[in-house]
Amino acid sequence: MTTTVTVTGTGTPIPTPDRAGPGVLVTYELPSGDSVRIQIDAGRGTVMRLLGAGTSPGELDAVFLTHHHSDHLVGLDDLLLTRWVMDRTRSLPPLSVVAPAGPCTRFVDGLTERWSEDLAVRLAHTGWEHGPAFDLEGFDYPVVPVEIWQCSGLRVLAGQVRHEPVYPAVGYRIETPDGVVVISGDTLVCDEMAELAIGADVLVYEAMRFSEIRQLPVHRQFILDYHADTVEIGRQVRSLAVPTLLLTHLIPPPESDEDEAAFIDDVRSSGYDGEVVVARDLTSVVLG
Repeated sequence: MTTTVTVTGTGTPIPTPDRAGPGVLVTYELPSGDSVRIQIDAGRGTVMRLLGAGTSPGELDAVFLTHHHSDHLVGLDDLLLTRWVMDRTRSLPPLSVVAPAGPCTRFVDGLTERWSEDLAVRLAHTGWEHGPAFDLEGFDYPVVPVEIWQCSGLRVLAGQVRHEPVYPAVGYRIETPDGVVVISGDTLVCDEMAELAIGADVLVYEAMRFSEIRQLPVHRQFILDYHADTVEIGRQVRSLAVPTLLLTHLIPPPESDEDEAAFIDDVRSSGYDGEVVVARDLTSVVLG
């Protein structure tokens, strides 16, 4: 059995040519040779990054959404529509789309309305009986981390994070027999993240270098209100003794090896001595 964590996108709302929008693919290989594949968030370019990771929308078992900021959702329509268009035999089951109830679930519910004219043309032209099939599973904002989904030994828990004024926002804890992966979504470094990450083998954490953002004009510093400082990340993961830290959603985006090293230096400055990986698109970590 093997669990693989692949970062499908390390970018932010500000586009760069080499970083897709936020997303993480977790693949759990079963002894039978089958796999469970789940995608956390779907930023711009997710479908192309899935192909680059050796899979496709049609091979996913579920998509999980952390919050309703556009950079985490803008690729979801592409994912759901592409899965439908690629399903020439009409044999794929509905895709589970799991999200905190509220703006995220309303966004997903609106897909068929947003694309109604396109879907009408395609249905009339092809004779297909229905549009994209997905099972929307909304859950209440969890007071403490709670199980929301499981499949063939892979278990997903959701927990609160602090990304106000965006509400609700959650992180996810994925447990398999190989170990535990925790994905922060967007958040401040907070006690809620620590609770979700207890015992994690790999922690995928959004990362902002506050020291750099504080040099920007004051009117651009509002993003300090709801993101995770690299120095504080190091302090938290040191206290949790997480062996592998994978940094993503990188602000400001590294443009050189030296820029990537600066993210690592920030984390190390708090005394963390585990493995630190500054992710690029399609960076993978294997458990088990």
